[in-house]
Amino acid sequence: MRRRTFDTKVVQAAGALGIPLAYAVGAVVLGMTVPRLEAHLFPDLVAPISANAAIALLAAIASGMLPLTGLVFSLAFVLVQFSATAYSPRLVSWMAGSTTLSHAMGIFTAAFLYALAALAWIDRGGTGKVPLITVWVAVLLLLVSMAFFVLLVRRVGSLQISNVLAHVGNRGRAVIESDYGMLVIPDAHTEQGPAQHEEALSPPSQIVAHHGGPAVIQAIDVQRIVALAERERVVISLAWAIGDTVLDSMPLLRVHGGSRPLLERDVRRLIKLGTERTFEQDPKYALRLLVDIAIKALSPGINDPTTAVQALDHVEDLMLRLSRRDLSAGRVRDAGGKLRLVFPVPVWEDFVVLAFDEIRYYGRDSIQVMRRMLALLQNLIEHVPAERRPALTRYVERVDNSIRRTFEDRDDLRDASEHDRQGLGLSGERRTE
Repeated sequence: MRRRTFDTKVVQAAGALGIPLAYAVGAVVLGMTVPRLEAHLFPDLVAPISANAAIALLAAIASGMLPLTGLVFSLAFVLVQFSATAYSPRLVSWMAGSTTLSHAMGIFTAAFLYALAALAWIDRGGTGKVPLITVWVAVLLLLVSMAFFVLLVRRVGSLQISNVLAHVGNRGRAVIESDYGMLVIPDAHTEQGPAQHEEALSPPSQIVAHHGGPAVIQAIDVQRIVALAERERVVISLAWAIGDTVLDSMPLLRVHGGSRPLLERDVRRLIKLGTERTFEQDPKYALRLLVDIAIKALSPGINDPTTAVQALDHVEDLMLRLSRRDLSAGRVRDAGGKLRLVFPVPVWEDFVVLAFDEIRYYGRDSIQVMRRMLALLQNLIEHVPAERRPALTRYVERVDNSIRRTFEDRDDLRDASEHDRQGLGLSGERRTE
């Protein structure tokens, strides 16, 4: 993997929570400063409407923002509930974490608070004057609120299955590109696993354990871990892979070599733990979500094999990209070539099982899914490097065995054994005519 530092997801999450509050504070500040500045700099600038009309306008803006805010809450609830029940509970964070939603809540709150503040400057002191800039700022906030409301309505379109699958696929492609770069797999001997043909590690001199409730390893700060290990002249090995869950008192990492123990707080802060898996540094997670969507669609309560076929389109793309990368990236060296960091990484066979096993099992009764899976595997066999083909060839045999066990009718067996990229569209024989 490329040496990466943590991304800013935690900071972004905190920022998303603070966005509505920032808008509220900004509205209060505007409500206190804009009328005063206008009265000081432009005392003769008056809006061409009566005081009663201006009061009615601002009151309507303030009162209208409250039900609109409630509607936004309802829309957010629908997004979260629908994504959790129809696709996967693990997609809730994507639906609920929309910055558009946070900004919409903020601008609605700002329009409400500013309109209330502006009301105090209409007909102030019985002068009958209506400050022009003060009123126009309220109108501008109303227009921006309407624009955000339209964006939120369009956000409902993101619930379409094609958009959900595209989002997950895009995140998967991004993490593959970031973690594995454009590396093409080298000779076949590197496929024996990351620990092969490498020097053995000395017995650990220090073990850092996890303390607390269950936590998921979301990411590691590779650059800083390597720098720390180089400075202390040690090798640091992670006990678990990114995406694994650690429990209380389980070893988190081991330190090999060195003349003194490392400060635990220095190494703990270089490993990002959380309550759920993320796309960050975890190419398996995108496949996990695509498989979740597919097997949810294949459940008896939904019975939608076409969605599973669509998910397999993105699974195929990710597997094709992974097949061209060097996956043995679990050992990182410093600038001098010394081994400094070791962590478990998945090999090609792990990705094959993750991508296909559950869909094969839950979709074994669907002719459409079996046809699409056979076409997928055949296409991968034709295009992946030779070192990656045996695992796919073995999996084709597993799919064939599943088909033979499931379909007793000869015609169904023949149909399910066809290769069809659409599932039920155009058989492989037709495509070659």
